[in-house]
Amino acid sequence: MAVPETLSQAVRLRADGRCQYCLMHESLQGATFHVEHIIPQSKGGHSILENLALACPGCNLHKADRTTAVDPATGEQVPLFHPIRQRWSEHFRFKGYEMEGWTPVGRATVAMLNLNHVRRQRIREVEEAFGLYPPNR
Repeated sequence: MAVPETLSQAVRLRADGRCQYCLMHESLQGATFHVEHIIPQSKGGHSILENLALACPGCNLHKADRTTAVDPATGEQVPLFHPIRQRWSEHFRFKGYEMEGWTPVGRATVAMLNLNHVRRQRIREVEEAFGLYPPNR
């Protein structure tokens, strides 16, 4: 079911043009970012502001309907990052053009969403030239 336009606008405004997972800015992307369900509808999630996030196509497609992933450091299944309930800066840091997960949630999210793919690193490099990287988080 489609997200109502008023909710979609509220999500976009709250995200300030950035993917709420990888923090890439929509203005330099060749595709429109998605308003996605953090907890998928197939798993009981609802179309309410607290369950919706702005996601770049890469993050949204890698996340799909997942809510958990394996922490590569421990092998344990842990929740994926929840961009509304959790603070980005408590789970992630940028090191050069790479994103580092500092917690089990951060590490699992970086791995599952493939946040350090070489293309994503090049996009961060271009964003830097436009004053959009690193983001203020």
